Amino acid sequence: MSADHDQEFNSAPAPFAKSIGRMFRVLLRPELAKWRFRIGLAFVLTVASKGLAVIAPVFMGEGVNRIIDGDAASAGLSFAMFFILFAGARFASNGLPYVRDGFFSPVTQDAQRLLAVDAFRHAQHLDLQFHLTRRSGALNRIIERGAGAMDYLFRFLAFNIAPTIVELCFAAVVLATLYGVQFSLTAVVVIALYSGFTIIVTEWRNKQRRAMNEADTRLRGIALDTLANFETVKAFAAEDREAGRYNSAMQDYNGHMVKVQQSLSVLNAGQELIMTGGLLAAALLAGYGALNGNMKAGDVTAVILMLLNIYRPLNILGFAWREIKQGSVDIEKLFALMDRKPEVADASDALAFTPKTGEVVFDHVSFAHEGRASGLKDVSFKVSGGNFVGVVGPSGAGKSTVLKLLFRFYDPASGRILVDGEDIREVSQQSLRAALGLVPQEVVLFNDTLRFNLAYARLGTSDEEIMAAADRAQLRGFIESLPAGLDTKVGERGLKLSGGEKQRVGVARAILLDPSILILDEATSSLDSTTEQEVQAALKEAARGRTTIAVAHRLSTIAGADKILVFDNGEIVEQGRHQELIAKDGLYAALWRRQSQTAGEAPAGATPKMVRA
Repeated sequence: MSADHDQEFNSAPAPFAKSIGRMFRVLLRPELAKWRFRIGLAFVLTVASKGLAVIAPVFMGEGVNRIIDGDAASAGLSFAMFFILFAGARFASNGLPYVRDGFFSPVTQDAQRLLAVDAFRHAQHLDLQFHLTRRSGALNRIIERGAGAMDYLFRFLAFNIAPTIVELCFAAVVLATLYGVQFSLTAVVVIALYSGFTIIVTEWRNKQRRAMNEADTRLRGIALDTLANFETVKAFAAEDREAGRYNSAMQDYNGHMVKVQQSLSVLNAGQELIMTGGLLAAALLAGYGALNGNMKAGDVTAVILMLLNIYRPLNILGFAWREIKQGSVDIEKLFALMDRKPEVADASDALAFTPKTGEVVFDHVSFAHEGRASGLKDVSFKVSGGNFVGVVGPSGAGKSTVLKLLFRFYDPASGRILVDGEDIREVSQQSLRAALGLVPQEVVLFNDTLRFNLAYARLGTSDEEIMAAADRAQLRGFIESLPAGLDTKVGERGLKLSGGEKQRVGVARAILLDPSILILDEATSSLDSTTEQEVQAALKEAARGRTTIAVAHRLSTIAGADKILVFDNGEIVEQGRHQELIAKDGLYAALWRRQSQTAGEAPAGATPKMVRA
């Protein structure tokens, strides 16, 4: 993930142990109670496999001793028995982890699912400002990587690092008890040196890998950019110049790749040197012990095999360390996301909103967006239940801000907003928004069927109800003309539908929700005149019998409103009916004349397209 993405969740990193402890606590959640037996059995099998790995070399050593010490007949039976025990213990020690991984996999997958769903749900409930300032791709990657980190952190910590430590403890006790404390000390010192060397060199290699990745990004960027702009390259006869840029980037990348490969050689060679030195020291100690009569030949074999068993899991320590560090970063980012509190939250005693007439009141409301000085300034107005009110004004005047505050995407800095006499901060957001139906300027659809998109406002709706709403939105004929009907896929963001078809889907969705208040946010401004007339007819049907607030760029669409609010620089500078505002010859009249001249309409007598139902 890029540095820019990292800065989007720039809370102080949690201590490693705290993050890992929080991750393991997921296994204690009630939803995972059904896996308790498997979790316990996995622990037992892990400990058993390591115990068998330690005891197996002892069987082999004892078998060798029986061959050397016993007579031919008794020795044959005796050493064979110990060799069979060695083979059985070794097979079990290597096979039990596969059994454990097989039945433990559903546990980690279920834990990942719980964590990912919790994070996804939490992100959905965060405020609008959070989502506007974050890249959706980066947010999705944080959830994916954080949940995925749980799997390999479990695998490396619970089933690799921790068992290796357990095996070392077992081996140290067995070595000290059966063969001498000097072998235990040798094993511990070698593993300490091996681990320290691996961690130091891996940290050094990580810096080199980051530099290589940055060079790789530059290389790919030049290649893709040049190939995508081949016409510009050819127009300026810059083929050789671009090849030179690509060559320089490739040389830089190759230089970093060489350093990464050389550092890997240093890591592997150093690991082999430490491991071989430890085996040599143990072999010499065992050899001298055998010469002095303190040990037998089979004991030497057992010591070497035991150390080899301990050292074998260390081969992936460098990779494991890198994955654990990356995993801890990923899961810290996920927990930072889950710890983030929404700026707009329900009150602890929030009640469910019950719509009545649909009256809306803005009472001395002021608000400014983050990072901007302008906003709404002491705005007050009232929309009576069942009325149609238009909101107009120049770009940036605060029109859409009014709608966002009404939906409670933001809370005002001062003042209050009442719907049917209730302060919207005192009711739950879910119940408030269920009473508000929105048709935006651009209806964005899910990459699913028409049925899914039409019924999104009220899932579980029957096809008859969907088609009734589609009929009122003048969409029935279009749906019936499709071979797949409601099962037609609309494509990503609804790209398979025309602009007018998408808008009518949005209207039908609002009709199906049956809100007490209908919000139109420049719902026809991006359409051609013919399509606009069709959508306006659908909007007229949707507005029938309910309070309607319409933000409009084309003033003709709201000229028939009961009241028109004219905003400028965050303030209401004029309000009244169309003819009253024309007579005032103020900002509204100027906007009307400008649009009328552009469209060739009569300045004051045009028939409004959006009329009262």
